Amino acid sequence: MSAGGWVVLLPVKSPQQGKSRLGAIADDDRALLADAFARDTVRACEEAASVRALVIVSDDLDFAATLSDAASTLLCADPGDGLNAALRAAAALARAHHPQRRAVALLADLPALRGEHLDVVLGALAADGPEGTERAEGAEGTAHVVIDADGTGTTLYTAGWDAFDPRFGAGSAARHRAAGARDLTSVPAALRRDVDDAASLADAIALGVGEATARALRTIAERS
Repeated sequence: MSAGGWVVLLPVKSPQQGKSRLGAIADDDRALLADAFARDTVRACEEAASVRALVIVSDDLDFAATLSDAASTLLCADPGDGLNAALRAAAALARAHHPQRRAVALLADLPALRGEHLDVVLGALAADGPEGTERAEGAEGTAHVVIDADGTGTTLYTAGWDAFDPRFGAGSAARHRAAGARDLTSVPAALRRDVDDAASLADAIALGVGEATARALRTIAERS
């Protein structure tokens, strides 16, 4: 991470609770992959020149603390009322520490994501408006989303502090659009490829997963 203009809000579950749809693989292997996806997503954020800080919101702060040792990373306890409530809590913490920055919510299961992918998208968003990435506290602005590769979900959401109202969950693409969010269309495929099941994992592997996920996949193959 650098002196860029964005604060990334990253929701992370305990690995033991994540990726239940990954097919007929052992619980330990699913936990290993969930852990690896989060680590590769965090690494992409840390490598992005456009990212100033990271807020990790989690039901497992001990695990969350292992994901980044950057001084600018903040940890936020999940309030326990679903993903959107977790992101609103993270946004409140981010705003308290970085009121002049802009927040972007990002899913933590993007194992093919790289820092340069984030820079492409966040750089384009930073140019959307005369104030660039430095915004006055409470500044509004059009909400933007990245729709996932399946066309029904959302992998990235951003809006001004006062307008920050994420609507993740089943069918989130339609809900975000109905609330006025604008689709970002020219984005790297890796930013659309979240992993929920075996087919999406295969797609991510074809795109090229990060080091943690590649290592986890080797470990799982050796166990088989």
